[in-house]
Amino acid sequence: MAPRVRFAPSPTGYLHVGGARTALFNWLFARRLGGVLVLRIEDTDVERSSQEMVDGILDGLRWLGLDWDEGPKIGGSFGPYFQSERLDRHRAMAAQLVAQGHAYYCYCTTEELKAKRDAAEQSGAAWRYDRTCSSLTRGEIAARERARVPRAIRFRVPEGATRFDDLVHGPIEFDGANIEDFVLLRSDGQPTYQLSVVSDDREMKITHVVRGDDHISNTPKHVLLFQALGARLPVFAHVPLILGADKKRLSKRHGATSVMEYERQGYLPEALVNFLALLGWSPGDDREILSRDELIASFTLEGITGSNAVFDVGKLDWMNGQYIARMSVEPLARAVVPLLVREGLWPAATPATEWLLRLLALLQPRAKRLTDFVDQARPFLAETVEYEDEAVRKHLGVAGLAQHVNALAQALREVVPFDEQHVEAVVRRTAEQQDIKAAPLIHATRVAVTGRTASPGIFEVLVLLGRDRTLARLDRLASFLDTRN
Repeated sequence: MAPRVRFAPSPTGYLHVGGARTALFNWLFARRLGGVLVLRIEDTDVERSSQEMVDGILDGLRWLGLDWDEGPKIGGSFGPYFQSERLDRHRAMAAQLVAQGHAYYCYCTTEELKAKRDAAEQSGAAWRYDRTCSSLTRGEIAARERARVPRAIRFRVPEGATRFDDLVHGPIEFDGANIEDFVLLRSDGQPTYQLSVVSDDREMKITHVVRGDDHISNTPKHVLLFQALGARLPVFAHVPLILGADKKRLSKRHGATSVMEYERQGYLPEALVNFLALLGWSPGDDREILSRDELIASFTLEGITGSNAVFDVGKLDWMNGQYIARMSVEPLARAVVPLLVREGLWPAATPATEWLLRLLALLQPRAKRLTDFVDQARPFLAETVEYEDEAVRKHLGVAGLAQHVNALAQALREVVPFDEQHVEAVVRRTAEQQDIKAAPLIHATRVAVTGRTASPGIFEVLVLLGRDRTLARLDRLASFLDTRN
């Protein structure tokens, strides 16, 4: 049977990289085996959930290219796909478990439970619910029901061990003595996560549950619920957590965690997908750059490692740079031009010219993020350049430099054609005529035209700027040098 997997985010925040990696693993698994990916929004936390967050999650998935087969905006045979629209089903399941003797009404108040917990803590003992209400007689229950005493519903955890086989970690066992009778339905009628997720997975016929390691402690409860219902148990695969460089769980203190923030920082979705796939999974060889089709063809749940993965921003930058380097210039321009427009460096609604395509191709080998093009293209697109302090300090202290720059400007006025070969020859010949080495003149020229200590090949830069702009910037540098003397 083709697998049915689900990605079930809670819309209490935007799609973060941990959730995106889980969605990706589910997507790859479904696509490789011709299965179905269900997107289910677990929005039962009414106070923290919002439509804005739902939209943010959908936007993040779309940007990554992770399409779903059933869910919001698509529909399907097992909807609704918002958990808040399935509450009656959850409550019906809780009632069924009570009727079957697998669950019971709990009339303990919050104050009573807190008092017992505090007393246990003061005595140094571990506390779990003492099953006060599990032994109520039918008459006692009926009396409380007639009086409409608020009550929750708790699952009656059976004695013995609960076991399941995890595709990542292997056999896992929990002692029932360490699992308290957990709440299924709160006294206000709201289902808990444990109840809702099992109810929905069962009704949506989910065959494989692929989720983060932080859910392992929930899984024995889910196993018990499936068993109590006589339902087929899905296959579980708990993927390792993503850690920051300090080996602590990835959070905002490590930088961006929202997927769409990585878009704003200039990462390509293909690169981020490739990078996330290798966080806790391996294709079984030393490949690091894998296309989407290669990821699908290679992916197995058994290939997921059991150890936590470290989010290395340097590695992501390298990988993104590899993807940028492999792009043809036309799609690269489509990605970069909106960034240039946003910074006021390129007129809105103006397509990339042949000159701009040449510029992007020149900058391409040095870019790790799309945003690098904005910074590197600025000297080419701005009217004037500002000289960096380091560039002034490092390269503009040569004696008689203004004279050398003026001599170069005069020579460049005469060079024909104004191409790399002839421009380089003129620069080197001018240095020789001025009785200085070529390097100081080249460095000063770079400062003149870019304001910086580093750039692409200087002769390519001069040709791309063109004769007139090059001469104007050399003249400006000569004037600047004169004012410093």
